[in-house]
Amino acid sequence: MSHVTRFVVLAERRLVRLLVAVLPLIGLISALWWPQAAHSQTGNSHKIATDLRDVLQSPSAAARASWARDTSSGRYVRVLVVSNSPDPELTELRAHVLAAGGSVYYRYLAVSALSVLLPADRVAEIAQRADVQSISPNRPARRTASLLELATGAADVHAGSSLGQPGLDGSGIGIAVLDSGIAWHHSNFLDAAGKSSRIARAVDFQKAGDMTGKLWQPGVDVSASLNSGSSSGRAASAFEKLIAADRTDRADPYGHGSHVAAIAAGRGNYQPVDSTGIAPGAKLYDVKVLDDAGNGELSDVLAGIDWVIYHAREYNIRVLNVSMAADSTESYLTDPLCRAVRSVTAAGITVVVAAGNFGKDANGAEAYGTISAPGNDPSVITVGSANLKDSAARSDDSVNFFSSRGPTRGGRIDANGVRQADNLLKPDLVAPGNRIVGVLASDKQGSASAFAYLPRTYPDISAPYGGSGQPKLKQLMQLSGTSVAAPVVAGTVALMLQANPGLTPPLIKAMLQYAAQPMAGANLLQQGAGLLNVAGAVALAGALRTDIATAIDAGTLSAGSPLLAAGKSLPAPVSTINGISVPWSRIVFVGGNQIASGSALFTQYQPLWDPRLVWARGTAQRSTISWWPAARGEAAPAWIRSIVAQPAASQRLLTPGVTWAAALAGSSSARGLTGIFIPTATLAGWLAAGSGLVLSEGIVLSEGIVLSEGIVLSEGIVLSEGIVLSEGIVLSEGIVLSEGLVLSETQVGPTGEP
Repeated sequence: MSHVTRFVVLAERRLVRLLVAVLPLIGLISALWWPQAAHSQTGNSHKIATDLRDVLQSPSAAARASWARDTSSGRYVRVLVVSNSPDPELTELRAHVLAAGGSVYYRYLAVSALSVLLPADRVAEIAQRADVQSISPNRPARRTASLLELATGAADVHAGSSLGQPGLDGSGIGIAVLDSGIAWHHSNFLDAAGKSSRIARAVDFQKAGDMTGKLWQPGVDVSASLNSGSSSGRAASAFEKLIAADRTDRADPYGHGSHVAAIAAGRGNYQPVDSTGIAPGAKLYDVKVLDDAGNGELSDVLAGIDWVIYHAREYNIRVLNVSMAADSTESYLTDPLCRAVRSVTAAGITVVVAAGNFGKDANGAEAYGTISAPGNDPSVITVGSANLKDSAARSDDSVNFFSSRGPTRGGRIDANGVRQADNLLKPDLVAPGNRIVGVLASDKQGSASAFAYLPRTYPDISAPYGGSGQPKLKQLMQLSGTSVAAPVVAGTVALMLQANPGLTPPLIKAMLQYAAQPMAGANLLQQGAGLLNVAGAVALAGALRTDIATAIDAGTLSAGSPLLAAGKSLPAPVSTINGISVPWSRIVFVGGNQIASGSALFTQYQPLWDPRLVWARGTAQRSTISWWPAARGEAAPAWIRSIVAQPAASQRLLTPGVTWAAALAGSSSARGLTGIFIPTATLAGWLAAGSGLVLSEGIVLSEGIVLSEGIVLSEGIVLSEGIVLSEGIVLSEGIVLSEGLVLSETQVGPTGEP
């Protein structure tokens, strides 16, 4: 696994000279009025992330962190400052950063935050401000990599069999791929006529990063001119020109993003080895945040997320695939990347994330609590990896050894100085992620001499398909990892949205879990609700009314309103895939550590299907979206200005009639196979038999608190049973094994498990 590169923002030279000239004056003025804006230092250390505090306090720690640097003027750190200010421009906070001798590189839309450079000795001063919620280092983020059609049930969906509707291929749906680029010229990305590329747009945030991220220069604020939004409701033209990367000669020099995109939406039925993905008619949006060596930085990823949110309505981007990982030691409540993907969800875009490839520790023991960020956020669909055993039969499938296990272990320090772990149920489900075939990226001529880094460095991954002797622009390779499992689900979401464009992200996640197949021998923390069932999820999507999302936005749906489409009924909770009956799990994770079930989840409107509402453990948040006014000729506002999350008001979360299954699981014991360690198939069997408590009052949020305990993890008991329980994932910068290239159980190599 290797990392992801640095990115900050372009400063025009004249602007830099001007700011440097006026900086002393700004500092003098700020000294007169800044104390009024700040709290006392006491009690604010919890705002500073633990790894950042270590570097601030240690003389030698800076040498180990790419986001810290010792200069002749002292130590500087590149950090992300998250704010709760009502001002979307963060004007006062930006000015304070400048006055403290820092620079402001980027102001984000997805999360109210700034990417800044600060003198290390001024970080605590910024943390004192009442409008600062947290300060995190600009950590590295990392990429996490047709049998596929047959094994998942997608073949039946493409053909239209057993669905009572025409075949689906994702047409009309946009999937954004946040990765290393997409080789637009490869034949797998052509339309059905074989003439035009389905890569509709390509943007490269490394272009902005190359010019601004390596300055390490204090006194610069370019955040106002370099972002995706503007008062006119259109992306700033200068910024769009800067990041434009359409039809470049080598769109993906690393080779990871092309493979991911092909799994989601490739069209490979022209080849001897059919490499067709899940949604071969979908349009793809290439959001490049990794450089030629697969390196990048959290600030790049956040900027790419902003672009997706801003252009979502313009391009009908309904799905965002994130096959990369970052540290997950920080609570999802404050982690900048988690907050950003929650905003994406609130904007109505379904976010699919790789769980991570950290399922075993250095000693080979199974490691729980290893979900990476942003897969630890409750709003996203977190996908683990399953091994198909090179066959379309599902009976022998299993969870890959490398696939990260739950629960989430990011945490926060409470008022008593005690770390409180999030402990949310993850992954949500698993999908095929072992030796999955897809696109091999090269230049636009398909030259073997121009192969991307991955196939050039690991020739074994293309050898089964002919290696360098393959026909140009038709080359294939295989990868393993949760990063290639995630796009299988992303493609499935596109099919579901084609079948029913009115679905919301949380409703889509619930359908995917409910229809998943529980695999034998794996528990809730290993496989979530089970193995992806494309046919079942699409059938469930087709049974519901198609105006759900618009009705939620209009406020015309109340708790318990009917959701079934006219003349439709819910499909039976079983699918037939390759002639074999596949039972559904009927399991849905809600509230972070709760399990719900029953047909009422889909026949009646549940307020949790509002994508702006996120409930986890005892609290719930609601996001408010503001829009730029509609431009002339626009029927409705199309450009998001800001997304702000606040505690949700008292309301019903689930209606009466929903089946409550948390109590069935019991207390958590690995030895007893209960609680979070209960085999998914066992719990699914009980639910199919009619077990579980049918709620008579539903679940209600009252005064900001949800009085429902859910499945509890007693860490003392778990540790006493010999379970390896992580405190979250810290991605070492020295690791060079990609999330898409995992070690085989029998050999050191990139080809996955046997």
